[in-house]
Formats: sequence, C-alpha cells, structure tokens
Amino acid sequence: MEATTDPSLQEILVALSFALDLTEGAVPGHAIRCSLLGMRLAREAGVSRYDLPDLYHASLLKDVGCSSNSARFCAIVGGDDRSIKAGAKLADWTKSIQDPSTLKMLWKEVLPGAPAWRKAARLAKMALTQQTNNRQVIEIRCDRGATIVRKLGLPNPVALGVRHLDEHWDGGGYPDGLKKTDIPLISRIMLVAQHLDAFSMERGEQAAIDSLAERSGRWYDPALVRAARSLHRQNMLFQDCRSTDPVEHTTARILEANPGGQTILSSPDIDNLCETFAWVVDAKSPFTFRHSIGVMDASMAIGKTLGLPSERMQALRRAALLHDVGKLGISNTILDKPTKLTDDEFTRVKAHPGLSQRILSHIDAFQEIAVLAGEHHEKLDGSGYPNRLRAEDLSIESRLLAVADIYGALSEDRPYRAGLTPAQIQGIMDRDIPAKLDPVCYEALRSVMDELAATNRTIQHIPDTSWSPEQASYTDNYTEAYI
Repeated sequence: MEATTDPSLQEILVALSFALDLTEGAVPGHAIRCSLLGMRLAREAGVSRYDLPDLYHASLLKDVGCSSNSARFCAIVGGDDRSIKAGAKLADWTKSIQDPSTLKMLWKEVLPGAPAWRKAARLAKMALTQQTNNRQVIEIRCDRGATIVRKLGLPNPVALGVRHLDEHWDGGGYPDGLKKTDIPLISRIMLVAQHLDAFSMERGEQAAIDSLAERSGRWYDPALVRAARSLHRQNMLFQDCRSTDPVEHTTARILEANPGGQTILSSPDIDNLCETFAWVVDAKSPFTFRHSIGVMDASMAIGKTLGLPSERMQALRRAALLHDVGKLGISNTILDKPTKLTDDEFTRVKAHPGLSQRILSHIDAFQEIAVLAGEHHEKLDGSGYPNRLRAEDLSIESRLLAVADIYGALSEDRPYRAGLTPAQIQGIMDRDIPAKLDPVCYEALRSVMDELAATNRTIQHIPDTSWSPEQASYTDNYTEAYI
C-alpha cells in the first residue's frame, strides 16, 4: 500500500506517543490525555496562547526519555520496570519507602516470586539508597529526553519542559531541585496533568483532585491546582479523558486541539524522526543500544545489493528503524534475562511485532511501514509470529527485513552470549534456508556480511550485565535468542 498523504509532525507524535505509554506501563492514551488536560489547565490559568504549541508538543513527548532508565529500574528493584513506573506515578516517592502505600506497592513488585527474606533485604537496601536511586533514574530520563527533543528540532522551551518534568514546587524534585516559578511553566503544567490522568485512571476523578490538593504547594503549583479544581467543578476537566472514552475519540480530540497548526514534514525530516525514535527503542536495553540502526544498515546493504528502487529503499529504511517500537511494551526482566525464557515470557515477546504495526498504522502515510514492521518475525513456512504468515503472504521487503533483523540480533551482545562472528552467524542461518528465510535475501546478506561486521567492530558495545558461557545454553536457538 502506497502512502497517500504527507504526514504532519503532530500526527506522527500523537501516534508514537502510544509507544511511549508502553514504556511507562500506562493506560493507553496517557500522553494524549495529558496533553488535553494540560491545554485546558493552561487556558484556565491564563497562560499566553504563544506558549500553547510548546506545551502541546512537550506533553506528547514528556516520556520520550523513559526507555533509557528501564534497565536501571530493573537493577534496583529486581522486578518489572513498567509496573514499577506505573506504581511510582501513584506513590509519593519523596517520602520514605516505608510509607504504607509505597511499601505495599513495592512489596508486590520487588523480586516477584522470591522468599520474603530476600524481598525484605532488597527493600532495606533500597531504603538506604533511596535518594541516590531517585536522582539517578530521573536524571537519566530527563537528560535523555531533552536530547531527543532537540534532535527532533523542536524549540528549546519544549526540551526544557521535558527535562524539568519532575521538579517540585518546594524544590524537592529533580534533576536540579528548582523551586516555584524557577521551574519552567510547561513542566509545572505537565506534572499536574500527569498526576490527574494517572490517578483518575486508577482511582477515579475525585481521588485525582483530592490527592492533587494534598500535594499543592509541595509538588504542585497552587495556581494550577486551583485551575484544575475550578475546571472539575464545571465538569470541563476530564471531558474526552475518561477511561470510558474510546482512545480513537481522544486521539481525534488531541489532533483537533493542536494550537499551532499542522507541520507538514519533508522527507529528510521524516527520516530524522524515525531515526530519533529508533534511539528511544534501542535505549530500552543495554544489549540493544543500536539494534534498530544496525538492522537499518543491514537492510540498506541487502536492498542495494538486490537493486531495489529508491522508493522501496526509503520505505524499508523507515520500517527497519521503527520495526521494534512495540518492544517498548516488554519488561527488561525479559529483554535482559540471562537464561531461557518461560513460555509466558516468550508469548509476551511474540506480541511486539503486532504492537509495532498497530502503533504505526495510526499514521496514514505509514501504512506500508506498519505492515513491514508487523511482519519482521514471520517465516516463509508459516512458523513465524505473530500471524504465522507464509511465503505467498510476504513481500520481498518483509523477507529482507526478517533476514536483516536476525543478522543484527546474532551479531550483537546478548545477556546470555557475546555477539557472534560472521562464520558463526552463517552456521546458524544456513539451517533455515530456504524453508524459513528467503535465499535471495540471504545470499545478498552473505555478500556484505564482512563489511557489516567491520562496521560493528568499530562501535563499542556497552552492556552492563555480565554473561558467561555457562549461561549460553540456547544461543543456537535464534528463534528465541534474537529478540
């Protein structure tokens, strides 16, 4: 299916915000609801209309740095990073973790399945290092988020708004401990909007308002709390932002609410945006820190060897960069696991191509890219996932992307093994030619494999989890190992 319309920046950011929701374990549509809530708060509080476009874009991108601290969350807690992040939005993490509500949440999430004494020991360690841990995980997301916003070419107020999202009115937040009006107004609005959405989704609208008032003057700007309470009394705050509102309805409302008009993107701008979001995806795990870029490099080398026309190469490049966007919905307890996955864990892994396709299909101009991303784990004999498609169902681009993805994963370090040499990779992939993998695409890969490997050797891998040969009991089973 060919693209029929030029995409706008706003359309793409709204669609990809659903991927950012995955990293936070949020109810789908969290970012777009926060954007709607933030716009209403800003208008009620008398914010200048000239600041609204920056608030709009910052709200959609407020969690763009969150994938970067996922591995660190897992290391601290020993549990699902997405569940911990979702729980943290409801807890007052400025208090001791011995606060009853915080302790209850952490007891459930820390080292799930471990004996009580191990959970207690981990919680005691977390209590001793709480402030250091808080600062570390927030600084990671704040700095990375601001960097990504700047790479997208958005104005500096958007980057600053994202960077200072977790500052608190009383100076008790991060990364810089700013107080009161020293905190960017965009950040103050987004923090209130984030609170309102997280609490209303989990505990109801009144609980959201009550807890907001309880933290007024401590976490939140009192003027914005008053604006929220006023809007709620008028029944104008949560319209289109309730759990009963279809996400498609809320999506339409946020696109209509864009205060600065549509920004139609040029082809180079679209490429930059795809590459930027590839950074977001790859930052989820230290073992995939350049996986999407590597798959793109391999795809381009194979496509060039096959003589694909330029328009096909463009679609392939963008699909390669975004093919794993659904992987943001997988916990790092799975992505970074050094031993064999359970059946339940592998079932979760197999859902990620479908998530990628659903997210990208929200963009009219990305329909073909969405299909390619959704098919990158399919096999010619129907043994792939998620839809067990067969050779007759798969385009040359889908076949090519599958080959490039497997090559990329096998060449990279993983928790259970180091990256493999070209000879080792060929020894594994040869077994699936021609039954599972396209032989023409594979031969093209083989012709450029040494060149790709030389490029990979110039890039330092930075995994922070050690592995040993004893852990690598299934390295030749790449159906599972190359996730």
